[in-house]
Amino acid sequence: MTRVFTQTFGVVGGLLERDGKILLVREAQRKGPDNGKWNHPAGWIDVGENPVEAVKREVLEESGFSFTPKYLLGIYSLVRKDIEKELGATPHAIKIIFIGDISETSSGKLEDDVTEARWFSPDEIYEMDNMTLRDLDIKQMVKDYFAGKKFPLKSIAHTVATK
Repeated sequence: MTRVFTQTFGVVGGLLERDGKILLVREAQRKGPDNGKWNHPAGWIDVGENPVEAVKREVLEESGFSFTPKYLLGIYSLVRKDIEKELGATPHAIKIIFIGDISETSSGKLEDDVTEARWFSPDEIYEMDNMTLRDLDIKQMVKDYFAGKKFPLKSIAHTVATK
């Protein structure tokens, strides 16, 4: 599916924690501005897709872990003025970020747009800049997570209107 950046778009992501560390994945956008940068497992919501199902899919594709969302961490609005000249538009993502449980082990299988997954301490993430970390709002997500911020999954309602 072609991605268009002329309007806001919906992204889901999982903030995955184990033993006090957060899982990040390295982007492999060979022609994109974020190639080689670290990100949390995340991606666009497909048209018609339930956000809870979308985050399960994205986490599995990008990390190899099965993910069971338990809570909503928050909704974040990220405007990427840093790459607007390169893309010819200003990407503005509305990010729905989930926290929950992951499988004990990863399948090790990652999508083509991810080269590796690695666990980082919060301090390591806070030290990253925009040359290393894809989206600087990840730092706020990590702070929110360790501050205990969470909302019930029922905060998200998914409705499909049909005839």
